[in-house]
Amino acid sequence: MAGEAGRGGDGGVVVGRMKLGSQGLEVSRQGLGCMGMLGFYGPPKPETDMIALIHHAIGSGVTFFDTSDVYGPLTNEILLGKALQGDAREKVELATKFGISFQDGKREIRGDPAYVRAACEGSLQRLGIDCITLYYQHRVDTRVPIEVTMGELKKLAEEGKINYIGLSEASASTIRRAHAVHPITAVQLEWSLWTRDVEEVIIPTF
Repeated sequence: MAGEAGRGGDGGVVVGRMKLGSQGLEVSRQGLGCMGMLGFYGPPKPETDMIALIHHAIGSGVTFFDTSDVYGPLTNEILLGKALQGDAREKVELATKFGISFQDGKREIRGDPAYVRAACEGSLQRLGIDCITLYYQHRVDTRVPIEVTMGELKKLAEEGKINYIGLSEASASTIRRAHAVHPITAVQLEWSLWTRDVEEVIIPTF
C-alpha cells in the first residue's frame, strides 16, 4: 500500500511508497541523495562501495535517487549509470538537475534553451537511460525569463526525454510563473530545524 512500510525477508524494514506532486509521480517515501558519494562532503568514496550502497537501497525499497550534472561534475551521474544497469533501471525513479555550468573554472548559472537541451542529452547519456523521471532546474537563471526555460523543458517532456519537471531554490513567484507553462511536480530547497523561512511564502504556494 502506498505510503506504508513493511518488512523484508531478512527482517529489515522496507521503505513504503508515496505520491510526489499532483501529476502522478510515485516514489519511495525515503530517497537517496547521491551528492556526497564522490566528493563535496569529505573525500570521494570508493566506487564499488557506492554501487553496493545503491543496490542495498533498492533492496530496501529506496528507489528515488537524486543527483545532478554538477556533482563531480558529471561523475555522479556516471556512477549511477553504472549502478543501475539491467533490471535495476526499471525499479527506480531518477531525479537529476541542470543549470550550473563551469567554464574555464568559473561558475555560471544558465537556463537558455540550447543549454537546457544539451544538458538533458548529456545527463541521459551518462545515466544510460532514455527518459529522466524528474528533471530540476538546479538554480534559476535570472537573465532568462523562467517562461523561456520552461518552454524548452516542456518540449523535452513532450518528446519523452523527461517525465516530470522540478525547480530548486526558486521563489514563490518564479514557481507560479513556471507552473503556468508546465506543471511543476517538485521544488527542492532547504527546510530543516535551522531553516524555517520557507514556511512563510514558499510552502503556502503549494
